[in-house]
Amino acid sequence: MRIDKYLKLTRIIKRRTIANEACDAGRVQVNGKTVKASYEVKVGDEICIGFGNRSQSLRVLAIKETVRKEDVESLFELI
Repeated sequence: MRIDKYLKLTRIIKRRTIANEACDAGRVQVNGKTVKASYEVKVGDEICIGFGNRSQSLRVLAIKETVRKEDVESLFELI
């Protein structure tokens, strides 16, 4: 699954277009490397997203195409 779609699906970023713009601006890193929106997310990846002057890090636990709002927390853990 593409990283922009994963960020939208897990509701870390509200819209896929905003997730895509964040990747293009170089604010998203996976395992310490800046990635583009087309990067394929794998289980175990560590994602770091820069939001202004703060950042959020998370580890991918699972990848699903569809998920209910209540089950989103099972897809990742905050670091």
